[in-house]
Amino acid sequence: MLLNEFLILAAFLFCTGVYGALARRNAVLVLMSIELILNAVNINLVAFGAFKHNVAGQVFALFVIAIAAAEVGVGLAIVLLIYRNRRSIDITQVDLMKG
Repeated sequence: MLLNEFLILAAFLFCTGVYGALARRNAVLVLMSIELILNAVNINLVAFGAFKHNVAGQVFALFVIAIAAAEVGVGLAIVLLIYRNRRSIDITQVDLMKG
């Protein structure tokens, strides 16, 4: 497989994730879009690591996966707190929670 094929796949995933993060109002869908962006970064890291014949890309990809897991945990906790207070997970209503 060529490096270009992986880069095109990662670019498609990244663009889809950016569109989802900017165009959606549902907080869960925004978190899923951020996960798509992080997966695109992982594909790039592993592809360039395999292209250069070293494991640094795979090691960094593992760190990104760990950070993504922590981000999901914190993000879902915030979404649950918003849902408790507002009965909606629409992120346009979050600014109404200011004290």
